[in-house]
Amino acid sequence: MANKIDIEKIARFGNLELLAKQVVEGFITGLHKSPFHGFSVEFAEHRAYNKGESTRHIDWKLYGRTDKLFTKKYEEETNLRCQIVIDCSSSMLFPVDAAINKLSFSIYAAASLIELLKRQRDAVGISLFADSLLLHTETKTSTRHHRMLYAELENHLKEYQNSDKVRTAAVDALHDIAELSHKRSLIIIFSDLLDDPEKKDDFLNAIQHLKHNKHEVVIFHVIDKNIEVEFELENRPYKFVDMETGEELKLTPSQIKEEYTSSLQNYFRELKNSCLNYRVDFETADIRKGYDDVLLTYLLKRQKLH
Repeated sequence: MANKIDIEKIARFGNLELLAKQVVEGFITGLHKSPFHGFSVEFAEHRAYNKGESTRHIDWKLYGRTDKLFTKKYEEETNLRCQIVIDCSSSMLFPVDAAINKLSFSIYAAASLIELLKRQRDAVGISLFADSLLLHTETKTSTRHHRMLYAELENHLKEYQNSDKVRTAAVDALHDIAELSHKRSLIIIFSDLLDDPEKKDDFLNAIQHLKHNKHEVVIFHVIDKNIEVEFELENRPYKFVDMETGEELKLTPSQIKEEYTSSLQNYFRELKNSCLNYRVDFETADIRKGYDDVLLTYLLKRQKLH
């Protein structure tokens, strides 16, 4: 079902809102040609008809297309609040000088989610963090609010592409977001999760804080899988630079590949298993694969919540 969009063309697209519309239109078209045929954004506004209830609210046009009975949900049944959280620390600027890096991927994915939420009349807000919480907006449904969100995302994309080294402080930011998000919400987090491994328990405590405050949580682990996980590099000397501290290390990939890939994969596997134990969705978002999986994960999660 992959949505075949030229990533470099998207990166050159001038307007984030228009880009989001393009991505979502392609995604919806892909749904109808995929194994999810019949599963569309329109179904978020319907529920299955239960035998014996009134037929007043049956959507007969939808019945004509699907041969199944659905009734329109009432407004209070369809309302959802979604807070989109993006890690803006320097490690998210990898790969350097690429058409799409982890930060731009996350912002394009967030913009596409905003477009999808807008179409479903759901309330949406954004939170951006690096070494502190940089921005936290309310969740609203108005057109004016959506335009403000797109403008903020565009500004941060431009500002942080050329920023100095900025460390991540995900733990503090997530605790702040848990307290600032007063109403039960779906919290969607985009991060490469490249914090100090010794802070893993602190990170999980912050996730538990979100859950304790009755929020549903989806984590998108944003990664360039070929390079960062599989370590697919030429066997020649490289200079590796820590993007958050500037620390440098010169070596040949073959010297450390086996130990590196094993350690990293074990770390992320443990993190994912811990999140699943807390009933937190943990999804890998490979920046080379486009945005369809992100949008589909959201739609499936939204269905479960209703």
